[in-house]
Amino acid sequence: MAGLIGEYNHTIDAKGRLSVPSKFRTVLGDSFVISKGIDPCLVVYSEEEWSAFQAKLNTLPTFNDNAREVKRFFGSGSAYVEVDAHGRILVPANLQEYAGLTKDVTIVGTTDGKAEIWDTASWNAREGKASPKEAIKNLFDMGIQI
Repeated sequence: MAGLIGEYNHTIDAKGRLSVPSKFRTVLGDSFVISKGIDPCLVVYSEEEWSAFQAKLNTLPTFNDNAREVKRFFGSGSAYVEVDAHGRILVPANLQEYAGLTKDVTIVGTTDGKAEIWDTASWNAREGKASPKEAIKNLFDMGIQI
């Protein structure tokens, strides 16, 4: 899925409403899924991306403790959201708390068909931790040559 790239600064209001960048709405449509991320952020999935991810989760063995914890983490930490007439979504309170979303929010594309929603202070604190040179070295170490 193309189109979920870039960095956008927005605010989340006291009611938990967050404007979605119009370029992202074009790709995601009027409804999509937001979920807890592995990092302290939320991950945005199109309904198709979420279905594919959920199918992978469903292959995990029911009788494995770690597998059940993973399913619980994503099952309880995800929500379908709908874009309102003003281009906003309502971020559930539990997801706002998980990601530490206060007022200033940064929405970033991840180039893999998903996006992330970060509290701006958290995003800024992690940005620049790896230099471009280090990032390229990490790609090479993973076998990805550009």
